[in-house]
Amino acid sequence: MDMHNAFSQIVPPELVKTLRTAQRVTVLTGAGISAESGLPTFRDPMTGLWEKYRPEDLATPQAFRRNPRLVWEWYAWRRELVSQATPNAGHRALVTIEQHIPEFMLVTQNVDSLHQQAGSQRVIELHGNIRRTKCFDENVVVENREESEEVPPRCPRCGGMLRPDVVWFGESLPAQAFQTAVEAAVHADVFFAIGTSGTVEPAASLARVAQRFGATVVILNLDVKPLEAPPLYHINGRAGIVLPALVHAAWPE
Repeated sequence: MDMHNAFSQIVPPELVKTLRTAQRVTVLTGAGISAESGLPTFRDPMTGLWEKYRPEDLATPQAFRRNPRLVWEWYAWRRELVSQATPNAGHRALVTIEQHIPEFMLVTQNVDSLHQQAGSQRVIELHGNIRRTKCFDENVVVENREESEEVPPRCPRCGGMLRPDVVWFGESLPAQAFQTAVEAAVHADVFFAIGTSGTVEPAASLARVAQRFGATVVILNLDVKPLEAPPLYHINGRAGIVLPALVHAAWPE
């Protein structure tokens, strides 16, 4: 089988043509793309010291107030996992798409920086970034803090407790970031939702917004049933396989 036929079995030829001529592409990514780099999703059962806990019981402001040490140490464990992960072929394929599209925006629900590590330039972080720390009281990011024996460490400005700069259950998304994401969905020629369950609001509404404003919408994850009904595509597969195939088919080297 030649390469062209192999790729056309993975990605619909009509979608390849649409992507090749697109001027504006918006991508929404979720935990599925990071899972291919070995990072557990929130739906995966936790292991080791944490197997008796549910993420929903730790990732809240109430949990932090109740037991700040426990929540800080859980995030320290998660940060360690993130520090060992590297971008995969799906992340890298999105970088290539960005290089070919005049107006590109990558909106991510992930907090692991793997898109930036891969080389993506235009990234909106809807749920924050686990590598950053902020003051629980002042809601201000703290850079270059001194190492401390205290768990959690203290804010150098006000003495309040530090927490990860991520959006917890019950907290609002950063307003400016979400507004920018909505505008990118409104103006998209092609909108991808990759590795996201499509159930977490308000991010899940972005695909519907894009569809309403006339975008070709591509849902790529392992939970969907295949559907090829332009301008809507459901592709059941891994980002690390499907996205490189799409890139190779659209812009052969």
